[in-house]
Amino acid sequence: MTDLLYLPDEDDVTEFTATVTAATEAYVVLDGTYFYPEGGGQPADRGELRWEGGHADVVDVRKDHGDVRHYVESLEGDPPVEETAVEGHVDVARRETLRRMHTAQHVVSRVVLEEYGATTAGNQIHEDRSRIDFEPADFDEEDLAFIERETNAVIERDLPVTKENRVRAAVEAGVAEGRTQLDLIPDHVDPLRVVEIDDYDMCPCGGTHVDRLGEVGAVHITNRVSKGADVERIEFELIDP
Repeated sequence: MTDLLYLPDEDDVTEFTATVTAATEAYVVLDGTYFYPEGGGQPADRGELRWEGGHADVVDVRKDHGDVRHYVESLEGDPPVEETAVEGHVDVARRETLRRMHTAQHVVSRVVLEEYGATTAGNQIHEDRSRIDFEPADFDEEDLAFIERETNAVIERDLPVTKENRVRAAVEAGVAEGRTQLDLIPDHVDPLRVVEIDDYDMCPCGGTHVDRLGEVGAVHITNRVSKGADVERIEFELIDP
């Protein structure tokens, strides 16, 4: 089993040392990792692994029955054997962009829930753009302009972002109705990792996030797409702070 070392609140760490528990020419499994494995609408980190006599580029990271597989390319030297110490280097620029994007998604989702009563039905984070599906929703251009203004007004408050594990019952009692799909998280997952934006928003989430909203930059909504009856997709990008 691979320990997810970035949880609950060390998602700013991008260099670390760990021990190999399994390896092939295609992937490496470590006893612990700061690489984020794809999930929750957020893509995997990328970067590099180095060990005595070899190194490889990490091009994808995925969970596999409790283990985390770091899929590698450009392997130089033999794959590391079990118990080998490796240095992990997460792509800093990519990590920071995804932290900003994911936190921006939380703010947009909260604005839309508060102002329109629409829940987040799905989302996908990218480095250059992101999208959120809302339901029930039927936005027009004025709505999009309003959502953008309100989102940026919240971001400009530079509120602190806290990431911590909390007892599930407390999370269920405190999360705003419609803010998350807690029923999709198995009951045995307790405690829950929670991302809280000061007194503005609280949501169970395993993704990487900034420590203050001021790090996000500005949100620019670029498109709206109807995804069927009462489902609207909002697409957005970030403007650097």
